[in-house]
Amino acid sequence: MKIEFVNIQNFRRLKDCKIDFSEKETVFVGANNSGKTTAMDAMILFFKARNKFTSRDFTLSNWKEINSIGNSWIDETDKNNLDLSIDKWEDNIPTLDIWLKVNQDEIHYVNHLIPTLDWDGGSLGVRLRFEPHDMNELYKEFYLDFSNSKSVVERSKKKEDNFKLWPKNLWDFLEKKINNFFVVKTYLLNPALRDTPQKLTQNNIPIEGDAFNGLIKVDIINAQRGFSDVNSDGSETGSNLKNLSSQLRSYYDKHLNPSVNPTDDDIEALKAIQSAKEIFDKNLKDSFKLSLDELKFLNYPGLGSPNINLSSKFDTVETLNHDSSVQYYLNEDDNELSLPEKYNGLGYQNLISMIFKLIRFRDEWMQIGKSFKNDNKESDKKGFEPLHLVLIEEPEAHLHAQVQQVFIKEAYKVLRNNEILKNGKFTTQLIISTHSNHIAHEINFTSLRYFKRKKAASGIISTSTVVNLSETFGIDNETTRFAIRYLKTTHCDLFFADAVIIVEGPAERMLIPYFIKHHTKLTSCYISILEIGGSHAHTLKPLIENLEIITLVITDLDSISGKTKIQPEKSKGYNTGNDTLKKWIPCKNALDELLELPLGEKEHISFPIRVAYQIPLVVNEGTNSEAIYPYTFEDSLVMENKLIFKDLPNGIGLLGNMIDASRQTDIKQSAKEMYEAITAKGAKKAEFALELFYFEEPNKLNCPKYIKEGLDWLEEKLVSKKDGLVNIVKNQL
Repeated sequence: MKIEFVNIQNFRRLKDCKIDFSEKETVFVGANNSGKTTAMDAMILFFKARNKFTSRDFTLSNWKEINSIGNSWIDETDKNNLDLSIDKWEDNIPTLDIWLKVNQDEIHYVNHLIPTLDWDGGSLGVRLRFEPHDMNELYKEFYLDFSNSKSVVERSKKKEDNFKLWPKNLWDFLEKKINNFFVVKTYLLNPALRDTPQKLTQNNIPIEGDAFNGLIKVDIINAQRGFSDVNSDGSETGSNLKNLSSQLRSYYDKHLNPSVNPTDDDIEALKAIQSAKEIFDKNLKDSFKLSLDELKFLNYPGLGSPNINLSSKFDTVETLNHDSSVQYYLNEDDNELSLPEKYNGLGYQNLISMIFKLIRFRDEWMQIGKSFKNDNKESDKKGFEPLHLVLIEEPEAHLHAQVQQVFIKEAYKVLRNNEILKNGKFTTQLIISTHSNHIAHEINFTSLRYFKRKKAASGIISTSTVVNLSETFGIDNETTRFAIRYLKTTHCDLFFADAVIIVEGPAERMLIPYFIKHHTKLTSCYISILEIGGSHAHTLKPLIENLEIITLVITDLDSISGKTKIQPEKSKGYNTGNDTLKKWIPCKNALDELLELPLGEKEHISFPIRVAYQIPLVVNEGTNSEAIYPYTFEDSLVMENKLIFKDLPNGIGLLGNMIDASRQTDIKQSAKEMYEAITAKGAKKAEFALELFYFEEPNKLNCPKYIKEGLDWLEEKLVSKKDGLVNIVKNQL
């Protein structure tokens, strides 16, 4: 048995969001505020914390429709015409559909959920819906409170007053009282309509009790994890402190305590505890004898008064209830040198804590320990849930990069490290939300689920959808294999970025961050810069378009005559040798067309993707001016910063040749020498950028015009996106 997918609707920014689950690990990735945490919260609330919903868990834009329901109740004068059905609520209240894949030999687990008499396994759908449990009671109390407050205001206010008392509308009312009137109800779905949105009818009767009791064991590691610090007195975290000592104490009490269901192996330990108690009790009586004898002067104990007897209690669990119950040895050969747990780094505390929680989750599922009377024989295990679902939020907290990679590689193995689990009858599914590109890098890309922000329409809050990257990376072709190899050898931060800039080579990779910092407002945005040659940028096309991430491709004209590289010129019949320009954007081959292309046609018609390449420049030298056509980034940069380069000291390699060319007073000759320097055998573009850093502050350089046009487009896309979200929230509040 396994979870195939969940569909979350009307929960915060997830208006309608399908999330496919991998068989083992599923990792949620995406930019900030894209909905990863929202999806985790939805599953936590629906599965484990159903009494903790708030009115803020509804998709914000839905409250307009819900308030209209409340207004219709207030305005209706004939109570017989009141619509107290669930119909108008159905498209506005939070729901979670969970679809299970059930084998025929597992049907006995779901006999209380069988949708039809002829169902014999396969897909099984269950809807959890947060809805009013008694619509009539909700109406009565809302109408009474609203009418009372309205009457009070009407009696006291002046004509010009706009003052209102609570509740101003149905949202205002439910913000305080939602859990008095709303509960999570469970409904069966029609397997025949598995891939289409389903509407419930009056014939759909909710299932009594917890539908997943005995079916799914759900365990959670939240993002908010408290750890003690050497400089902390412990008051910051209080009773919520989740250090390793407290976890070990809890695990010992439930799984190892010799006092619970003792075995033959526990007898010696229990005898030692009893012997220690007897010795300590005798010591107590001897130590307190003189003090207790003094009470006789007070005539106590007197007639009818009991005698005082001192008796100790030896609790094995309490022996772990102190700060130094867990220690770290500084030297394996010297056990006397050790420090308490809180003196170790937060990263190691977090790693050990999370792994130990996974061990505890697994052992509780497998019913291992003293609190379970039966032994570890599979034949005795009657109460196993067939499915173990583990949710982990942001495991990277306090972990450095290498430890993050270790955790993601080992977590699922820990959850399956039991002999019973090796027969494959029981399923573990691990769901992780993360902002870490190191975790994304270590996982199989087919397990990634990318949360994509959808731009909000006017007056509507922005929402998110999810891209199943198994549909992108699961295709075995050359393009996909290249994308996987490339990302595995570089980084995966594009899965968390607000936008991506794909650049041609190392010079652009080193200088574009300076252009962003000194020529744009993009420094507050998270932009991933990928270095990939122009002949290969288009191979990321399926990934970029599937993610629909804002992307700027900065590439080169790479003009050719036939198959030979040549300095760009107009009206010569030259073409481009750049596959990105020919096969992706703007899908044009002729150099003249590319040089004359309007700005609007450099953007993809369906996706937020734009290309930037060299454009004609007018260069001045004294009283002369000439139109020239740069070939790559380097000659564009030098031509547009000719005065700076000509004053640089003599450099070496490509930079030295470009400095010499910039000093040429004949503009066309200068451009020709730059082209020849760039295309010369052995020209090192990375060395060019490094040498330039040595001689000149990059912030003094003018950004090449074609790059500035691309960055301006990127700024417009990102700034308008962020401002749009702010304006929408302001308008709705």
